[in-house]
Amino acid sequence: MGQVSLRGVHKRFGEVHVIKGVDLEVRDGEFLVFVGPSGCGKTTLLRMVAGLETITEGELHIDGLMANEVRPSERGAAMVFQSYALYPHMTVAENMGFALKMAGVAKADRDQQVGRAAEALRMTDLLGRFPKELSGGQRQRVAIGRAIVRKPKVFLFDEPLSNLDAALRVSMRIELSRLHQELRTTMIYVTHDQVEAMTLGDRIAVFNQGRIEQVGAPLDLYNRPRNEFVAGFLGAPRINLVPRPAEGASAPHRALWQALVDPSHFARAERAGLRPEHLHLGAAGTGIAATVELVEQLGDAAIVHLRVAGLSDLLIAKVSAAEGRVNAGDAIGLLPAVETALIFDDQGLRVAGGLA
Repeated sequence: MGQVSLRGVHKRFGEVHVIKGVDLEVRDGEFLVFVGPSGCGKTTLLRMVAGLETITEGELHIDGLMANEVRPSERGAAMVFQSYALYPHMTVAENMGFALKMAGVAKADRDQQVGRAAEALRMTDLLGRFPKELSGGQRQRVAIGRAIVRKPKVFLFDEPLSNLDAALRVSMRIELSRLHQELRTTMIYVTHDQVEAMTLGDRIAVFNQGRIEQVGAPLDLYNRPRNEFVAGFLGAPRINLVPRPAEGASAPHRALWQALVDPSHFARAERAGLRPEHLHLGAAGTGIAATVELVEQLGDAAIVHLRVAGLSDLLIAKVSAAEGRVNAGDAIGLLPAVETALIFDDQGLRVAGGLA
């Protein structure tokens, strides 16, 4: 079992209010990702679950038992840090089994548990090496193995892949996903990388300034964000936000607004959001007039930055490579997939739109 419940949790460092009343239920066996910008409180909350930070107010329950005052070593949680924190004078096997040794576990049992963890992580052949002989990805696997041997109820990951290069991060994401499927142990994972969040999490909790804005399955949050913050944080390139046209706004701005916002929502609508993949390009004279400012060719796709008269921000379209065969300065027409538009009110809350 590995259920974690946070009820009205606050954290203050003196006058600084870091965590502002978090309520969250983490299901047994799920992979939950905390995501948000730097300084939003996600790592602090993870450390509170681990017992490395005290809870100023509220309750933490692990498997139904109040854990606020329980020692970190007795909570059934194992944390994997951003830094590997391996002992350089110990072999991989000794690093992985160190906590068991300190707990008085017999050597034969230690070796057996370390062996099983190494097999799960596909690193049996590395057990005799020292940390200096390992790559970054291998060192991180040792750190994960050190947590596995403790047989925790909950794994806590604090941006464990941030020190790895892009290709290795992809490989390690696959390994972590496979490991979760095999162990079926509850995992809480902190990252600022939305790609990691979208690809790893059964559910995602989006943090902002010490609060959770929304919790849900990755595609639910992407297609039906609760508010502008969630819509803007998830998705690359960023979502396009079109403000309500003021009196005297340009004809293209008004035309885009009228295309995206159903008349029945005009009274409440303040901004309309459209994902870049839902903004298509047509010939000049079709759709809504725009000018190409910049084209980023990605091989299979292109990111096209577009100027619409009257809008202060450029719009971004993510299109196929063939559709993106345009050049800076070209006049084109925009063909938005209007049925995908998200409508937000003056408080930034989604009041309409979103894919099912």
